[in-house]
Amino acid sequence: MRLAFPAITGVEIQRVARPVNTAILHLAGILLFAMLMALGAFVRIPLPWTPVPMTLQTFFVLLSGAALGGLGGGAAQFVYLGIGLAGVPLFAGALGGMDVLRAATAGYLVAFPLAAGVVGMMVKERGTSIARLLAAMIIANLIILTLGTLHLALFLNYNLSHAFQLGFLPFLGGDAAKLIAAASCTCWLRRLKS
Repeated sequence: MRLAFPAITGVEIQRVARPVNTAILHLAGILLFAMLMALGAFVRIPLPWTPVPMTLQTFFVLLSGAALGGLGGGAAQFVYLGIGLAGVPLFAGALGGMDVLRAATAGYLVAFPLAAGVVGMMVKERGTSIARLLAAMIIANLIILTLGTLHLALFLNYNLSHAFQLGFLPFLGGDAAKLIAAASCTCWLRRLKS
């Protein structure tokens, strides 16, 4: 008995292959940004007056949302957090494990997926203006700083004013520079795609 298989045309292969290739590229982007988050954690500048160091992570949070969209950017942050919480020392100061959730930086870490998601959702249209991109990144950055400050106040027993002075104000200048850099990189990546 001879089995006959229908002929598969090149058009049918392309119809099936295109979504698979897109999914593989999207997954690669998620893994790339999770890795960049880990590298960003090691660019760490301790500030003597606050228990929270300055890192390059917020740059990659904002860029991941703009480059991968809301779901992809958020997924990259969840992958990064999951690997770090599993014990791999990927967080600032080469820390890893569940104890990080009791550390001074926990509020910032928890805010990363939400912030990336906000950027991605606000700039999902291809022709998004630079003003909308900057607004999305400013909102995302405020989410990170606010959740980080609230964590300092609630879990580390600082009063809100003191937490604001330690967890919000010291980072405004550096975060503004990272925000401008992330917006510039996003515009450059868009030009490359065109």
